[in-house]
Amino acid sequence: MEIVIKRAYEQASDEDGYRVLVDRLWPRGVSKARAALDEWCKDVAPSPELRVWFGHRPERFEEFAARYAKELDASGAPAALLERAAASGKGRLTLVYAAKDAGNDHVTVLADRLSRLPA
Repeated sequence: MEIVIKRAYEQASDEDGYRVLVDRLWPRGVSKARAALDEWCKDVAPSPELRVWFGHRPERFEEFAARYAKELDASGAPAALLERAAASGKGRLTLVYAAKDAGNDHVTVLADRLSRLPA
């Protein structure tokens, strides 16, 4: 399954396939209709404690990524999400997130972990 990343503030499209919000907090200023989500999966987001500790500080990203990967590996949530996306028959999984600093956020770590799981 193809996995793509898209900010919640970008326009949803039919090419997005199965759209999943992967943040614990709802993105500010985005209505449910505009988000056009298939689901909101808080279970694959970083724990509240880890999210607060990280605070999107670039100097903490490497340690954050390692800690978050451990959280994901200890959870069945990523595999379950991938199964739901595959069962949708849409062929593509779009991970929707709100962070401003692309590449310095949890969604890149999540996408990498999901891509390593058997389809």
